[in-house]
Amino acid sequence: MGNNWTEQSIFFVDFEGSRTSGILEYGVAEVRGGQIGAVHTRLCRASGRVRPEDAAVHGLREDELAANAPFADEWEFFASLRERGPLAAHYAGVENALLKSVWPYPRNSPDFARPGERVIEWGPWIDSARLYAQFYPQIDTGRLEAVVATCGLQPELDALTTVHCPPERRRYHAALYDALAGALLLASLAREPLLAELTVMQLLALSTLNGEKRDALRQDKLF
Repeated sequence: MGNNWTEQSIFFVDFEGSRTSGILEYGVAEVRGGQIGAVHTRLCRASGRVRPEDAAVHGLREDELAANAPFADEWEFFASLRERGPLAAHYAGVENALLKSVWPYPRNSPDFARPGERVIEWGPWIDSARLYAQFYPQIDTGRLEAVVATCGLQPELDALTTVHCPPERRRYHAALYDALAGALLLASLAREPLLAELTVMQLLALSTLNGEKRDALRQDKLF
């Protein structure tokens, strides 16, 4: 079955932006051993129009971003992340679509769903929203902020973001803040003994929405 997922670096990703504006900000938080490791973030120049309704949510304005390098300059960083471990997100389809809109494919990278194989795909992704929906069905919402609060993790998140996030970006819908929130949800699964024993392949299988694809990735019944 392979090693427990806690022994593998997983890179939790969040983007602010849209297909229209491009990626305006990214946040990445590494999860390993049930702990938050290295974090990365920066603002990026818009590649298209930033709609007022989007700016009202993420607080980023096109003119204020003009001096920043575009997200496309981060190819080497994101390609190297994908080579080192699986990517993760809360509702990963959004992040996957934005990433693929810039670079359709990464470099040839390990297939963490099938040890020993290699693929040229950004995914499959570990999806904290899908994992929590299955592990904790009593939580009646998948909204990141609500899941963090329901699990009693907001004080821990506040402490993390005070250390790692710029003061003006210590809020939901800021990329590193949201990446740390999702990474904390993922890391907290390691505190449950049965969940800590799952493999990366099992987390990827449970994160996959398509039933046939999920079953193909799974090697045995988990529950």
